Amino acid sequence: MIPRIKICGLRDRATALRVIGMGADAIGLVFYPPSPRNVSIELAAEISAALPAFVSTVGLFVNAQAEVVRSVLSAVSLDLLQFHGDETLDECIQYDRAFIKAVRVKPDLNLVEYAQRYVHPLCRGILVDAWVDGVPGGTGEAFDWALLPDTLPLPLILSGGLHPENVAFATQQVQPWAVDVSSGVESSKGIKDLERVQAFINAVHSVR
Repeated sequence: MIPRIKICGLRDRATALRVIGMGADAIGLVFYPPSPRNVSIELAAEISAALPAFVSTVGLFVNAQAEVVRSVLSAVSLDLLQFHGDETLDECIQYDRAFIKAVRVKPDLNLVEYAQRYVHPLCRGILVDAWVDGVPGGTGEAFDWALLPDTLPLPLILSGGLHPENVAFATQQVQPWAVDVSSGVESSKGIKDLERVQAFINAVHSVR
């Protein structure tokens, strides 16, 4: 199975459309002001409205207040919510929207036990990212994929330190449902390098 591909941290309509044309299955819009990839509600609405059918639009939040998430949902057409902080299951399901839960992996984490907490009809997967103290994601750091168990109670989405040069190997090793990349296809923080995006997608599609 070829993993689904999400390109995260997009900040303009033209780049989003180019990325989709290259073969991405989903785009990520970041609603976290400290991030260099943060996007305004107005711009996110413009981007999401321009996307064709069968492309998923994912909104990323980090310990956001409920009113912030609701204000985004009232203006932006999101197919999936991505919670990248310390959100509990109850906090994730309060919007009655499909979601994925991110977790930063470190050696003392029982990932099976963690994923079990989020088993719910609205939870569509667990996204694993690298642990970097004080940073919720988008660091470009990889982690030891050997820490991942063979099976989880939810679909696995692999993130953290992926780039065109290692994603094929990572896909072969981990066999994830999907891969998620942001900094690994950038020329600078928040600026996507379209040649690297295409190389990343080609590398994923090369795996059989």
